[in-house]
Amino acid sequence: MASRADDDGGMADDRTEKARPSLSRQLLPAVHGLLARPLSSYYLLIAGSGLLLLIGLTMVFSASSVKAYATNGNAFSAISSQAVFALLGLVAFWVCQRLPALTLRTLGKYILGAAIALLGVLDLMNALNGLGVLKAAADGSVSVGPVSANLLWLYVGGFGIQPSELAKLGMVLWGADVIARKGPALAHWRELAMPLFPVVGLLFVLVGYNDVGTMLVLLALIVGLLWAAGVRLRVFGALGVLGLAGIGLLIAAASRGAGSGSAEADTNYRVERLTAFLTPLEKCNLDGACYQLIQGRSAIFEGGWFGVGLGKGALKWGWVPEAENDFIFSIVAEELGVVGCAVVLALFSVLAYTGFRIARRSADPFRRLAAASITTWLVAQAVINMGGVVGVLPITGLPLPFISAGGSALVVAMAAIGILASFARAEPDAARALNARPTPRWVRLVWAPLPPLSPPRRPGQPRPPAQKQPGTRAPVGGGRSRL
Repeated sequence: MASRADDDGGMADDRTEKARPSLSRQLLPAVHGLLARPLSSYYLLIAGSGLLLLIGLTMVFSASSVKAYATNGNAFSAISSQAVFALLGLVAFWVCQRLPALTLRTLGKYILGAAIALLGVLDLMNALNGLGVLKAAADGSVSVGPVSANLLWLYVGGFGIQPSELAKLGMVLWGADVIARKGPALAHWRELAMPLFPVVGLLFVLVGYNDVGTMLVLLALIVGLLWAAGVRLRVFGALGVLGLAGIGLLIAAASRGAGSGSAEADTNYRVERLTAFLTPLEKCNLDGACYQLIQGRSAIFEGGWFGVGLGKGALKWGWVPEAENDFIFSIVAEELGVVGCAVVLALFSVLAYTGFRIARRSADPFRRLAAASITTWLVAQAVINMGGVVGVLPITGLPLPFISAGGSALVVAMAAIGILASFARAEPDAARALNARPTPRWVRLVWAPLPPLSPPRRPGQPRPPAQKQPGTRAPVGGGRSRL
């Protein structure tokens, strides 16, 4: 009898276990419920980019403190500068999330025009330096009155800016405005070519003269813009061929100072740097373009799964070049290990998901195109940077968004996140939720105004093309929608 009772008790326990839902079945409905909330895109965007910025400030201090103390006796000099840029970036975020779409469309052409003018001045001064008309100072910069240029940076009265970073933001806003205005006419090749392609070609020449990495990001940005517009696939094939041909021509024609003084040697160095990832480690020249790649891989190998500990890495002590900038991901791998790298990758994945979600849910064509283009820009730049560090892509000198040290890149990236935040609040469901329970007036003045509501649809009025099918968006350019 006792045995039978035990059997009955065991069967009852088995039935209880089978009736109890698994952990995945409990979590998935909760996750779907959170993502279905009207403002989930906004909160995901703020949380993901905020955590990336926090990780970036921490790693910049860890990677630069030893070098800063050895150089000027102050371990906080580099992080102090980066913190100032982070504050400026937060101001740019705040301003951009308050701007309506009409203002952003108007500002796009002015931002792009200013970027092209600054790039022209920068390239002209570098070219005159190459011809010997302007003499370079000890730090490699050339000056004309209060204006000085140093590789990718332009300084005016002590204020420095990297024009190529400004060009990314200008290209997003101007390109989205142009394509949104053309509408269905974009299906014709002539409408696509004018004025988009001439401006893109000019921008590629001005940027690619000194910065192949930024030119690759601009190419990805344009591809994302046209992809979201629904442009036919054969256009992407033509863009790919033209882009690769342009990159090859610019590498062969342009020369950047690498210490030899010979244009041929400088060009060879650029080619070696871009192709170093294809060279086996045993054949790499430790004194050449492979040095940075080898030291970056050494930092990754030292980190292992869990890293050596935050602040305890040794290869940042002058072994890894640009440890706080281009190769900061290798310091993340050394000190935080595979787990830390996985966290960074997960946050960029959240950023990618959120950005494309905002694009898919935006009813306004301009918002949809700009959101897809910004997301493609940030994710492509992160992939190119991390791929170069681990050795699966060329080393291009691009910073890792939100994490690498650098003023212009961080401020412009935060401005782009502010634009995405504005678009997230303008999603139809989010706008209705915010207007249904408006926040106090002082909150709207301090943080962000209420987004405009879409006009209600009258009885018998057909739905707008962007909302004909749930979960899809009608293309702007006559092709099939891809969002």
